[in-house]
Amino acid sequence: MKALLEQIVKTVVKHPEDVTVMEFEEGGSKVLEIVVHSEDVGQVIGKDGRTIHAITRLYRRLTGEDATIKVVR
Repeated sequence: MKALLEQIVKTVVKHPEDVTVMEFEEGGSKVLEIVVHSEDVGQVIGKDGRTIHAITRLYRRLTGEDATIKVVR
């Protein structure tokens, strides 16, 4: 399902070719780490975190997974 998250994020950023999603387990729960171009970090997080929260809600609703999503430069 990381491909789904990658596609969602690519629609938001200015440098879609630099978007990478890594999936791993941390403390028994699933973590998805979004790596984006340094210019796109603010775009993905959004004002007061609204964009990343919306992406997280959409991902959870579509997949049924309760994963933690992190943004990295």
